[in-house]
Amino acid sequence: MDFPKDLKYVDSHEYLRVEGDQVTIGITAYAVDQLGDIVFVQLPEEGSELKKGESFGSVESVKAVEDLYAPLTGRIVAVNTAVMDDPATLGDDPYENGWLLKVTLTDASELDDTLTVEEYCEQIGV
Repeated sequence: MDFPKDLKYVDSHEYLRVEGDQVTIGITAYAVDQLGDIVFVQLPEEGSELKKGESFGSVESVKAVEDLYAPLTGRIVAVNTAVMDDPATLGDDPYENGWLLKVTLTDASELDDTLTVEEYCEQIGV
């Protein structure tokens, strides 16, 4: 499994790619592997507000339906509708084409609660 070193991670298996005050959010390769074949993705609309710790959508696989949790607070500036149209994109490429949301960060101090790639890998036992 691949875990890019330039990303930040949270224990609910979302990743964050931070570029200034814009953050791209997706789910990790580990989460995709645990879910199996993903058949449906539900995401909020562009312009919606995320609040850290709250559910913002879901991913459904042949095994289970899992909620997605906001790793930070901010306004959604882009939604990757391609993953809703073709959920297999998450399994093929979760870090590039399989991103979920782009968010304008409201409170940069929330990034202090994220994990490094090493911390995340230790947590999941890889």
